[in-house]
Amino acid sequence: MSTNPFEPLRREELSAAVDALKSGPAASDEFRFSSVALKEPNRREIREGTIKREAEAVLIDRATGLAYEAVVDLETGSVVKWLELAPGTQPPIMMDEFAECEEAVKNDTKVREALAKRGLTDMSLVCAEPWSIGYWGEEQDSRRVMRALMYTRLEDEDDNCFAHPMENFTVLVDLNKQEVIGIEDDGFLHVPTELNNYHPKFLGAARTDLKPIEISFPQGRNFTVDGNHVEWADWSFDIGFTPREGLTLHRIGIKDKTSGGVRSILHRASLTEMVVPYGAPGRSQQQKNAFDAGEYNFGYMTNSLVLGCDCLGDIQYFDATLVDSLGRPYTIENAICLHEEDDGILWKHWDFRTDDAQVRRSRRLVISYVVTIANYEYAFYWYLHLDGTIQFEIKATGILSTAGLEPGETSKYGQLLNKDGLYAPIHDHIFNARLEWAIDGDRNSVFEVETVAEDTDDPIISPFYAKRTQLTTETGRKANLATHRWWYVASSDRTNKVDEPTAYRIIPTNPVAIKKHAGSWVTKRAQFATKTIWVSKLEEGERYPAGEYPNQSRGFDGLPQYIQAGDSIVEEEVVMWHSFGLNHVVRIEDWPVMPKQVTGFFIEPYGFFDENPALDLPRHEGNHCSTGGTTAGDPAAGSQLHPH
Repeated sequence: MSTNPFEPLRREELSAAVDALKSGPAASDEFRFSSVALKEPNRREIREGTIKREAEAVLIDRATGLAYEAVVDLETGSVVKWLELAPGTQPPIMMDEFAECEEAVKNDTKVREALAKRGLTDMSLVCAEPWSIGYWGEEQDSRRVMRALMYTRLEDEDDNCFAHPMENFTVLVDLNKQEVIGIEDDGFLHVPTELNNYHPKFLGAARTDLKPIEISFPQGRNFTVDGNHVEWADWSFDIGFTPREGLTLHRIGIKDKTSGGVRSILHRASLTEMVVPYGAPGRSQQQKNAFDAGEYNFGYMTNSLVLGCDCLGDIQYFDATLVDSLGRPYTIENAICLHEEDDGILWKHWDFRTDDAQVRRSRRLVISYVVTIANYEYAFYWYLHLDGTIQFEIKATGILSTAGLEPGETSKYGQLLNKDGLYAPIHDHIFNARLEWAIDGDRNSVFEVETVAEDTDDPIISPFYAKRTQLTTETGRKANLATHRWWYVASSDRTNKVDEPTAYRIIPTNPVAIKKHAGSWVTKRAQFATKTIWVSKLEEGERYPAGEYPNQSRGFDGLPQYIQAGDSIVEEEVVMWHSFGLNHVVRIEDWPVMPKQVTGFFIEPYGFFDENPALDLPRHEGNHCSTGGTTAGDPAAGSQLHPH
């Protein structure tokens, strides 16, 4: 058994959990495993030392369509929980269901007949792009369904199929029966035929004028790894991985330079959900609104990273071990990348009176992974900085989800990509990060800060100040750019040198909110995207902002339920859920493959330290970056206010 309570399940543990279920309540061959993962111990169990090594599993009985939750005690090999979920509850879609959906579409006679009417007869070139179906208010039965958007390649298997959408034509597939149950044909539209490719075979030779960049650490690494525990500079944390979230971070803390102990900041941090609603009218576009974590499982979509391509430098990789739908363990090699990189200037000042310049360079530790979800790639980065800042960044790339028009038409709902009727609709990428706080202990409180001006009409004196308001009960709050609204989490057990509670703050830098109206089914299902932050009291089982099972859910699950009781969040174990993202008004430059678009947020110390914690960084030896700030060696230059 692992001595680290957050180490992901090993291959042998996954096999033991599956064997226990297959020899017990999941003995039927009709059962499929949506996920098997570590059942993480809660804070009380960690404090009391009563940790059990357990596996939690989500299964589907394809014969009945019912889903189940299970827990296996890995010490005894016994199934300690077996719960049948309500009819219609749909766990995330499994990897093999994507392939099964496409195969069912391409083999269906009616689909073939409909495509033949459009002049498409070579099914080897047809691409059925499976999407979660969502919910649209109809009396939907308990079938497990996906909707396939249709594209085609032209003559070549490497052709970019997203250049050739079949607009207004989608196919519904029953995943349990692996058969087509409906065709949505809203009228024939021209299929764009212009080739728009990014593959090297179509582009010719690459440029040769860029010289290589070399990154080296001649004296060795600055971080240490023990299993899944990492230490770097003053930082200490554990790396985890789940099928639903992918990379997770645990027990994030920083060294107390006085006592030598570790001061806690976050007990757990992860990206828990995202929704991608599209703005163009028409059924095929309006019904594109994937919940990419809760409906697809980030962990299963994780890439194997390649040195020099996805990661650069002295890299420590971590593998991820999962089970397929039949319960067979497999490993995603190099799923997580850990490395250190330069980050420019951290602090600098030039004193023109003494001609003394002091500058220290920053560096950061990077923990990252990349997922491919249909047409898009999302690269997720957690950065730890030397001044105590925690940064989360997402780089969105990949290929646009395109739509079709008649040649010569344009649409206010998207960007025309060529003159052959290809366009990309406007859409949002709205993410939600779950931050389980532990600022210098488990008892924390949350405050809202706004910059406000005092009421005066004095033409000379016009003061303004930061107004602090404590949030006392569970709530959701929106960003307000007019008052620069932000929030901080304060300790109830430790103060700084001016007797204020030690704290960390989060300032929303990309507060994208959902554009769908309040009555839209998408908005009802993605309530987390209506607020910038939500704050809840920590409760067992409240893990995901859109609820435990958003796939085909009907709305108002997750955060609206979590905060409904209005529990106190004063001196409690608190969770902050931050929604942010990208409002993607598409550019032509995003086609045929998209340069990265970046979003994220910063978590900064706010009175957590008694001064700049990076004062003791070493000077860079071998140059004059800490000896002078003038532009030349002329002694008279010291009187000129022109620093380097």
